[in-house]
Amino acid sequence: MQKFFTTRNLCISAIIAALYTALTLAFQAISFGAVQFRISEALTLLPVVLPQAVPGLAIGCLLSNLLAGANIYDVVFGTLATMTAAVMTWRIRGSVWVRALPPVLCNAVIIGLVITYAYGVPTLWLNMLTVGLGQAVVCFALGVPMVKLLEKQNLLEKIGGKN
Repeated sequence: MQKFFTTRNLCISAIIAALYTALTLAFQAISFGAVQFRISEALTLLPVVLPQAVPGLAIGCLLSNLLAGANIYDVVFGTLATMTAAVMTWRIRGSVWVRALPPVLCNAVIIGLVITYAYGVPTLWLNMLTVGLGQAVVCFALGVPMVKLLEKQNLLEKIGGKN
C-alpha cells in the first residue's frame, strides 16, 4: 500500500485547497446565499482522479468560509458537507456522472439546512432545491468536463493521480 502522507501528496492537497479558496473568493458574489453557483465546487470531482483532493477540498472550504465571513454553522457544516461529498466521490465507483452526485446531494441537504436554520431563510425544501440545482450546474457542466479533460490529457499520471 502506498503511503498517503508524502510531501508530494501534501503539496497536491495544499494546491487544491488554495485553488478552491481562490475560486470561491473570486466568485464570492455567486458563491453564497440560497441561490448559489460556487464555481470552486467543480473541484469536488477531483477525488475521481486524485485522492489527495479530499483533504485539500475540506481545507479549502474551511478557509473560504472563514475568509468570507460566513456564519459559524456555515463554516462547520459547509466544511463537513464538502468533505463528506469528497470522500463519497472518491470511494464510490462508477462513471464520473454517478460520482458527481454526492457533491450535489450532500450540499443540497446540508447547506439547505444551514441556510434555513443558521441564516433564517424560510422554506427548507426550496433552499435545498436551489442549492442542489446550483451545485448540479457546477458539478455537471464544469466538474465532469474537467475530470474528462484531465483523464484525456494524462496529466494526472505526471503528478501521481488516478485511483
